Amino acid sequence: MGQFAVYRNRNPRTKSALPLLVDIQTDLLENLQTRVVIPLARAAALTRRPMSNLTPTVRFEDVEYVILTPQLAGIAAKELGAAVGDLTNERQRIVAAVDFLLLGF
Repeated sequence: MGQFAVYRNRNPRTKSALPLLVDIQTDLLENLQTRVVIPLARAAALTRRPMSNLTPTVRFEDVEYVILTPQLAGIAAKELGAAVGDLTNERQRIVAAVDFLLLGF
């Protein structure tokens, strides 16, 4: 597990709409039994274009996703399963979106 690792959403109630989760929690807190994640939705599934600074788009496995920052949540680390990828290359945009959610800029 690591910061900006991507996981398949294993929750049967939400995995259709939110197929991926990105772990945004610092690796300094890897001993906690929970992780802070942000769900990703397929951009094509959204009917309205979200605020780009709050909900940036990323490409993962050749699909465009929207990072739904306002829906960040804590999840038990054991529920994440194995990582399927990494969005470290999007670190700056993800952190900026979290900053905007918390601080307004």
